[in-house]
Amino acid sequence: MSELPRYEYVKLADAIAADIASGKLPRGAALPGERAMTELYSVSIGTVRRAIVELRKRDLVATLPAKGTYVIGAPASPAGAPEQTESTD
Repeated sequence: MSELPRYEYVKLADAIAADIASGKLPRGAALPGERAMTELYSVSIGTVRRAIVELRKRDLVATLPAKGTYVIGAPASPAGAPEQTESTD
């Protein structure tokens, strides 16, 4: 049984979420503008807008009108994955 294709906006949201998880886009970092993202990722502006909505649903970014979109969180670790904690040795 083959896997269903994912929408382009979900692929873009996943790519940005991976950049957030890796630290490439740290908390407080501004995402590029919508037009810049269309060129950067070779997608339509509609795809960029839907990806940003998806990232907001995941509580990873917040958009401030006339200011831009900023990273506010990191992706949750997958279910069953051990959480990283600091040791108190």
